[in-house]
Amino acid sequence: MIWKPNVTVAAVIERDGKFLLVEEEIEGRLLLNQPAGHLEEGEALVDAVVRETLEESAWHFQPTHLVGIYHWKHPDKDVTFLRFAFAGELLGFEAGRPLDAGIVAARWLTLAEVRASRERHRSPLVLRGIEDLIAGKRYPLDLLVHCA
Repeated sequence: MIWKPNVTVAAVIERDGKFLLVEEEIEGRLLLNQPAGHLEEGEALVDAVVRETLEESAWHFQPTHLVGIYHWKHPDKDVTFLRFAFAGELLGFEAGRPLDAGIVAARWLTLAEVRASRERHRSPLVLRGIEDLIAGKRYPLDLLVHCA
């Protein structure tokens, strides 16, 4: 059997000293994550993060940089993730847009609030992506090549 990681994308978005997170219900718990989700078959990574951000937060997002590529194995499940985190710009908000199933709301949190809520993070990648963005980690999008 061939092992394959789950490929995901995430938007690490800062505005006015706050970070965009989504509150989502997972296995009966309310957890915090960036707008994020799985890459779909045939989809480019950049297109996936644009789609997931809109579906989970109602914000239109334009990626401008790659923040990092993260490899993480869930400690309690036999699941490994390869996450591509993007920084970028918000282009507009669709008030009243229904959010993906399980998403309770989009939330803007300060860095202190994000750090104080660690026990509610869906994974350690939530804080790591924010800290990497703050540290200035930004890589050009042309690093990613999508051959259709």
